[in-house]
Amino acid sequence: MPAYAAQRDDERAAFRRALDAVEHGRDWKKEAAVLERYPLLPSLEALELTRRIGKAKKPDEIKADEIEAFLARWPETLAADDVRRAWLADRAGNGRWKEFRAAYAPGLGREFACHDLAARLADGEKLDFAKDWTALWESSTALPASCDGPLARSVDAGVIDGARLRQRIDRALDAGQSGVIDELVAHLPAAERPAATQIALALRDAPAALKQAATWPDDTRHRDAVVAAIKRVARRDADGAADAYAKLKARYQFSDKQKGDVAAAFALYRATEFDADALERLASVPAASQTDGTREWRVRVALAASDWTAALAALDALSDTQKADAEWRYLRARVLAKLDRKSEAAPVFAALAREANFYGFLAADWSGEAYTICPLTLAADRDAEKSLREGALDRAFEWRAVDRLRDARREWDWAMARFTPPQRRLAADLAYREGWYDRAVFALNKGDELKLYEQRFPLAREPQIRRESHETGLDPAWTYAIIRAESAWVEDARSSANALGLMQLLPGTAAQLAKTENIAYRRAEDLFLPDTNIALGTRYLSQMAEKYNGAPWLASAAYNAGPAPVARWLAARGDLEPDFFIASIPYRETREYVARVLAFSVIYDWRMNGKALALAARLPRNGQAYAAPKDDTPRKAVVCPAAAEPADAASATAAPGS
Repeated sequence: MPAYAAQRDDERAAFRRALDAVEHGRDWKKEAAVLERYPLLPSLEALELTRRIGKAKKPDEIKADEIEAFLARWPETLAADDVRRAWLADRAGNGRWKEFRAAYAPGLGREFACHDLAARLADGEKLDFAKDWTALWESSTALPASCDGPLARSVDAGVIDGARLRQRIDRALDAGQSGVIDELVAHLPAAERPAATQIALALRDAPAALKQAATWPDDTRHRDAVVAAIKRVARRDADGAADAYAKLKARYQFSDKQKGDVAAAFALYRATEFDADALERLASVPAASQTDGTREWRVRVALAASDWTAALAALDALSDTQKADAEWRYLRARVLAKLDRKSEAAPVFAALAREANFYGFLAADWSGEAYTICPLTLAADRDAEKSLREGALDRAFEWRAVDRLRDARREWDWAMARFTPPQRRLAADLAYREGWYDRAVFALNKGDELKLYEQRFPLAREPQIRRESHETGLDPAWTYAIIRAESAWVEDARSSANALGLMQLLPGTAAQLAKTENIAYRRAEDLFLPDTNIALGTRYLSQMAEKYNGAPWLASAAYNAGPAPVARWLAARGDLEPDFFIASIPYRETREYVARVLAFSVIYDWRMNGKALALAARLPRNGQAYAAPKDDTPRKAVVCPAAAEPADAASATAAPGS
C-alpha cells in the first residue's frame, strides 16, 4: 500500500474515533495530532463548538473571541457556516445584538435575515420595504418566527401597509398556503381579520369552512374563502362540493370569474374520474377560467374516449406553451394519423424523431427512423480538477469515505453552490469517476450538460445488474432505468413512504421477498446495501412484470402507483393503445414515471449495446405477451445528425405507445 494511502487510512480511523467521542461528549483531543492535516478537522472542531454553544447555560459561557478565532482559522468553509449559524442563533436568543451583528453575514437564510432586521431595529435603525423586505415578502411560504418582531414593528411604522398585507394574502391564497395568511391576520385592520381567518380556514380545512360558510357575510373576501373551499373539496368529493355550491349560490353574489373558476374545478376533478359528461364540462369552461389543467385534461378525456375529432379540437385549444411540449406534439401527430391526415402527421413525427426523449423515440418508431442521441464528452483538465479537490470537494469525498453520506452531500452542495458552471461540470465528472454517481446525475441537469450521457446514465454495478436481471427474466436496461428513475443512484435514498435504497423498496415488502427468495436480510437498513437492494428489487420488479404478461410499461406503472390503481385503470380503459392509455393515467406522477423509465430504458440499452430495442416493442397491447430482449434481439441504430438538438429523456412527462 502506498505511504499516502496508508496515512489516509490512519487518519480516517482516528477521525472516526474522534467523531464518536465528540458525539458522545468525550474528549477527542488525543486524536488531534494525527488529524492535523486531515480535511475533516474543521468539521470536527465545528461539531464540538456548536455542541458547546447549544449546551451553554449562560450567555457569556462562550466568548465571541473564540468564535472569531474559529471563523478566521477556517474561512470559506461549511464548518465556519455551521458555527456561525449556531452562534448567531444563540446571540439572537439572548438578545446580544451587537455580537450578532459582528458575526452576521448575508446568505444564511430567512431566519437569520429576520434576526438581522431585529438587530438593526434594536440599534435604532429604520427599515425600508424595498431593501429589507422585498425578498422575504415575495416568498410563497410562511415567514420564520424570527420575523414576527420585525414584521410587527414594520407594520406599526407603516413600512408594510394594508395593501402589501392584502397582496401577500392574495398570493398565499393562490399558492394554497394557509400558514402565510395566519401570520398576517393579527396585523390587518380589525374589520378585515374575520375574512382573512376564513380564507386560511378554507385552505387548511375546506370541509369545515363550507359548514361555516352559511353564516358568513356576503362580501368580496368571504366569497374568496367560499370559492377556495369549494375548489379544494371538489378535489376529493366533486358531488359534495357541487351540493354545497348549489346551496351557497343563494347567499353569495359570486362574480362571473368566480363562477367560472368553480365550473373549472368541477370539470377538472370529474375529468380525472372520466365521468361521462367530463368532456362537455371541460369544453364549456369559460375562457377566463381555463387553466393548463383543464386544457390538458380535455385532451386526455377525449383520447380515453377515442374521440379523435374532439381530441384534435382540445389539442388546438392548448396554450402556446403547452403546444410546444413534446407530449402534445406527439399526441397531435397520433391524432392526425387517426383522422387519416397522415401527410400532416409525418412532419411532426419527423421533427420529434430528432429529440432524445420518450416522444422522440416513439416518433422515430412511427416514422421508421433511427434514434437520435448526441452524446458529449468532457475535456479533461487535471490541474483544474486538482484545485477543486483541495477544498470542499476533498471534504465531501472524505465524508463519503467514512460512510457519512448525508454529511458528504451537505459538503458537496455547499461547494457546488460556489463553483462556476465549468467547475461544476468538472466536479460532476470527478464524482462519476469516483463512483459517486448520484452527484453527477443531479449536477448535470441543464443545457448541453444533458448530453453527458456517460455521467448521467452510469453503467454502475453492471455485472450484478446483468446477472440479477437475467435470473429474474428482466431486461437489464429496464432494471437500470428503474434504479435511475427511483433513486438516481442515491444508495441511502429514503422516500416519504419509507421506501429505501436504490430501487426504493418498502421494508415489509423486502422482508417478504427475502424470505421467499432465500436472500439474506435482517433489518430495514440492509436495503441501503446495493447488493441486497438490487437482488430484492429485481425480484419485486419481476413479480410486477408477471402480473402484466411481462409488459414493461404496465409493470412500471404498478411499480410506481401499486397494482390496485393499475387494475382500476385497466378495467376502465384497458383496450386503449398503450400510448393513449398512459396519457389517460390519472396520476401525473405515474404518467411521468412511466415515460422516464421507458426513455431511460432506451438510453441504457444504447449505452450497453450501441443500439437500442425499439421503444414501441416495449409497449405491447394489454394482454399480449412480452419477453425481455436477448443479446441477439434486433435493435435500432442510434445516430447523431449534424443538426440534431437532442432533448433530455428525463424531461418527458407522459408515455405514448403503439
